[in-house]
Amino acid sequence: MCDLGLGMPELGYVRLSELASIRGPLGLPVERDLFFEGRRTLSEYAALARDNGSILD
Repeated sequence: MCDLGLGMPELGYVRLSELASIRGPLGLPVERDLFFEGRRTLSEYAALARDNGSILD
């Protein structure tokens, strides 16, 4: 599940090397939440993301 902040979260594959190469407007890199623990199934997150336009915890 990826959300690049464009309001279009989607299921798919992404390479960590691709994410590492992205820089935001201030030149800051993408951050990973190393301590994230999912509380829902992936299909539940996907449904919520479609309904809300972003991934919710």
